[in-house]
Amino acid sequence: MSCASPPAHIIVDDFLAPVCDGFVEILYQDTDILLINKPSGLLSLSGKNTLNWDSVHYRLVYGQKGVSPAFPEAKLPHRLDFGTSGIMVVGLNTESSKHLNKQFQTGTIQKRYIALLEGWVADDQGQVNEAIAKDKKHFPRVKICHATGKTAISEYTVLRRLEQPRRSLVQFIPHTGRTHQLRIHSQSIGHPILGCDLYKNDRSEQLADRLLLHASDLYFEHPVSGEQFHGQCPCPF
Repeated sequence: MSCASPPAHIIVDDFLAPVCDGFVEILYQDTDILLINKPSGLLSLSGKNTLNWDSVHYRLVYGQKGVSPAFPEAKLPHRLDFGTSGIMVVGLNTESSKHLNKQFQTGTIQKRYIALLEGWVADDQGQVNEAIAKDKKHFPRVKICHATGKTAISEYTVLRRLEQPRRSLVQFIPHTGRTHQLRIHSQSIGHPILGCDLYKNDRSEQLADRLLLHASDLYFEHPVSGEQFHGQCPCPF
């Protein structure tokens, strides 16, 4: 049976981001790159809706008063979802941004995430291999669809199982970079990420006041020196 969406469907993005009181923390800085900590509840890029002007990129380009200076040439070679917190690498000039973009496109940058999932994940380690496709009928959601989807692979390790209520603290290593990959893969194994509004069960969204997904580590090559970098950002939950 096909899981493709009907061809004629108008996508309307009426999301209006609430005010984010958190700030973009600079973890590392040199003349070519920044490593930053993105707060949960902040867009990576300003939205098409002019009311969604606030974003990581906007704050970097124009500066954060009393917190960080302006970086007018800042570019984001990758993005984190609105609700996801954690580490991002930023290019501070054209050449650095191009080099970082290429690393992401070729998959040579390794990312690690920490997530808190609803329930106890049975296996201590595992891999989710479920193809992901756009779900035009239910934008901005994606869907598991092996007929039309693109390969998506997420490796996981259970770090801790918690009681009252039962939850699993998990480290994810995504081997592909599909939209909402970790969120829908978690739901597909029966353990959605706490606080997720799109991929959930009847309990998971209410168990947290934010999406409990955090980008904790980045492994990449410095775009100018060629040095192997490991950027880390401690998980806040």
